[in-house]
Amino acid sequence: MTEDRFETIAIHAGQDPDPTTGAAVVPIYATSTYVQQAPGVHKGYEYSRTDNPTRTALQTQIAALEGVDVGMDGGCVATSSGLAATALIGYLLEPGDHIVLPNDAYGGTFRLVAQVLSSHGIEWTAGDLTTAAGIESAVTPDTKLVWVETPTNPLLRIADIGAVVTAAKTVGAMVVVDNTFATPYLQQPLALGADMVVHSSTKYLGGHSDAVGGAIVTNDEGLLERLRFLQNATGPVPGPFDSYLVLRGIKTLGVRMDRHCTNAEAIVSFLSSDDRVDQIWYPGLESDPRHAVARSQMSGFGGMVSFTPKGGVDAANSIVTRTRLFFLAESLGGVESLIEVPAAMTHLSVEGTDLEVPASLVRLSVGIEHVDDLISDLDRALG
Repeated sequence: MTEDRFETIAIHAGQDPDPTTGAAVVPIYATSTYVQQAPGVHKGYEYSRTDNPTRTALQTQIAALEGVDVGMDGGCVATSSGLAATALIGYLLEPGDHIVLPNDAYGGTFRLVAQVLSSHGIEWTAGDLTTAAGIESAVTPDTKLVWVETPTNPLLRIADIGAVVTAAKTVGAMVVVDNTFATPYLQQPLALGADMVVHSSTKYLGGHSDAVGGAIVTNDEGLLERLRFLQNATGPVPGPFDSYLVLRGIKTLGVRMDRHCTNAEAIVSFLSSDDRVDQIWYPGLESDPRHAVARSQMSGFGGMVSFTPKGGVDAANSIVTRTRLFFLAESLGGVESLIEVPAAMTHLSVEGTDLEVPASLVRLSVGIEHVDDLISDLDRALG
């Protein structure tokens, strides 16, 4: 499988025809337990909290897409949500350990670290991971984990993954890259030295806004074994039906991402020439200060776009309620286009902190509808 290309891996990794029936699609194994031949003697499965064949196929598929040898028992831990994956990584830490977050991290990640892990003695710092000075000032001798989002949510800032890895290794810290926005189709963090990659598979991997899930991928077998122990001990597992839905979604990830990217680029071009728009955040813009880094480590710039309209908060709130094709909703990465005001929705938890986002920021998750219809929808909503 390793010689195959991305789109082929997405369809075939972990998805051999069912040996019993010949079914071409991985079955939904809706079972909680498995019959054993003798006490402790079984066919690899004993209880579905520990593992499930549908989940195994998904884990093999995601790991292969992130460049992990599928022979390494999958190389992936699929979880019940993206935040469940984040929490599992948090369980690797001990009181007194220090985490570095990006200074515009996803609100849910910030909430987990600042309000949950911190109550268990985990220390944290938010730093600008897009500059060498910011990385160096945030990493301390006690740092055990550097959490990277690139592009970040919602300001789409780009971190140089290789530079972060170099700085983290000077103190022996692990590097985790949240690859949700870029997906393995556009970016391969493990190949750039990251220890773990995390996904909210709810988003682009599933791609149809019909399943909630997460995943952690690593090419470190010892780390994988620890994560699987922690998952079995604490229980944040995806059900077989959600695993099936994400498996199905990933099969079209490549073609969907191509369309997300081309649609986003066209919308950015439209917004850039519109005098009703104040500022745009998108790493594909040559004017973006981290455009060169994005181009060096990504094969495309993704389907997420953020902007502020002229007119401030009132204009932003009005725009997001006037669109017809862009649904006003949280989440992202589905085939349908979504629009939101992060300060009042997905990032409400960072209000009043150093991570606070502009109140008038509008975030777009650009779907795969016809781009002319999407542009017309935004044009009408901008008023």
